[in-house]
Amino acid sequence: MKSIRGLLGLTLGILAGYITAVFSWLLWQLLEADPDAALRLPQNKASRGRTFERWEVHSGYRVRYVVEDGIEWVSYFPKERHFETPLLMQHGMFHGAWCWAEWQAAFAEQGWESHAISLPGHGNSPLQRPIHKCTLDYYLSFLRDAAGKLEKPPVIIGHSMGGALTQWYIRYVEPPPAAVFVASWVADSALRDGFWLLVRQDPAIILRMLVSLDSSSWIRTPERAAEKFLGPAAVISPRDFHARLGPESALVLFQHNPPFWLPPRKMLPPSLWLAGERDAVVSVEGLRRSAQRFGGDFLLVSDAGHNLMMEASGQQMVRMIHDWLVSQDIG
Repeated sequence: MKSIRGLLGLTLGILAGYITAVFSWLLWQLLEADPDAALRLPQNKASRGRTFERWEVHSGYRVRYVVEDGIEWVSYFPKERHFETPLLMQHGMFHGAWCWAEWQAAFAEQGWESHAISLPGHGNSPLQRPIHKCTLDYYLSFLRDAAGKLEKPPVIIGHSMGGALTQWYIRYVEPPPAAVFVASWVADSALRDGFWLLVRQDPAIILRMLVSLDSSSWIRTPERAAEKFLGPAAVISPRDFHARLGPESALVLFQHNPPFWLPPRKMLPPSLWLAGERDAVVSVEGLRRSAQRFGGDFLLVSDAGHNLMMEASGQQMVRMIHDWLVSQDIG
């Protein structure tokens, strides 16, 4: 009996030591993160130049797929462009530029030019640093660089973590002409808002994240990925969806929280906040409060999951966003 107790005590001691070490490493990484330095110093270490390019021609628009300076771009050019301001779409955790295809096509039909990028290690953008060391300030530098390559300051449309990056862009770079937050992380604290939503679905998720030092446990099976991201009317199957996802850092989840993050209080652009009624990652009330905090407009999409751009009602959402942008005199 004593030997069993001794072994149990040793095991618990090792586990406690490991968890303490992991939290110490996470805290060190978060304290070392510096958005101003990340924006001041070049973060893109990829070889310069274009390594891939392909065009598609459709009846109402053309699509360009390109990997340039290590970053994948998917750009939709309407046959008849009605608006000079481009749209820049930023994906969230695990995703890539591919997730915006349905919306980009719909926006092109409305006369909008749009661009979606894949962050390093996502989509077809090669990894530039270990995924578990990627932070929001690191990702922000690539969003800033992408916006700077466009002919005019773009409207930024951010999904989930991409919505958090849009908030960071507003605070640390400049306010865009307008911002659209698509099931974004909330303005104040991603963990406080989403922790219990995730734990109720998947009680072991935090322990799995600590063991792996990344967030891939969120999406370890098609079923787990679907329950978090897809609504009942999604236009993609869980298996096909899961096959397109990639790994993601755990640091980003901890970083969008005080004291490492405080939302901007001034120079806020016009903003539209979209929430899915069945979202399993962020709360409807949290997004409603975030819209109020930003002085923005709020839209609840009925019977929709976290990935609003993959819902059967996507065309109607694009029309609503289009109408809102026009109402804000974005042209």
